[in-house]
Amino acid sequence: MSPQQKPPRVVAELGRPETPEETAARKAEDSRKYRSRKTVSNLVYSLLATLGLVLVIVLIVPRSDTSLLPDVDYHAAAADAQEVRDEVILDPELPDDWTSNDAKLSIVDDPAISDWYIGLITPDEQFIGIRQGFDANATWQSQQLDDSLADSTITIDGVTWTVYDNRDGQSSSDNGNIEYALATEAGTSTILIFGTAETSDFRTVAEAVAGQVKANAEQMKGNS
Repeated sequence: MSPQQKPPRVVAELGRPETPEETAARKAEDSRKYRSRKTVSNLVYSLLATLGLVLVIVLIVPRSDTSLLPDVDYHAAAADAQEVRDEVILDPELPDDWTSNDAKLSIVDDPAISDWYIGLITPDEQFIGIRQGFDANATWQSQQLDDSLADSTITIDGVTWTVYDNRDGQSSSDNGNIEYALATEAGTSTILIFGTAETSDFRTVAEAVAGQVKANAEQMKGNS
């Protein structure tokens, strides 16, 4: 053996030097294990880099605490609606922490029913809708309330409302977001208040429109 040559590696479990074939197999296996460890390490580094990038994006992107729902000036819309309707258009004055996401007057040809609609968002982000149908009928009201069944009546500030309470499954149909509703007739207007809010919020709205509901009733008397 030449002085420069390295003596063959002795395999402990065999008690003899390994053959060239065994040496090649061992090196190939060592290489495979190294590549495997390298792949796992690269995967971990890539994952950490991705998480770091996401964290940076979360920290630098500005966020707003304001609602993404549109804030509609329903008072202005009500004033516009009043210019084209003889009925007293409902326009409730509500606390400042109430908002509106919709307000519109629909004008359609007979026999369809024209109406005035306001979509309200309560302070705890529940929904209440007000719909004032003009020369409406029982079929229109039933459709608007998704065939809800009358539960009782209640008088608020001198206005008597029919109550539709679907919160405990009193109605057999799927009532969507009409968990609770109030309905009354005043003059040529059928007035509905409906939605998902607490009963106290419905009372707040009913109190806010009471004077206008009464005005609609008085208007009919004056025209008779």
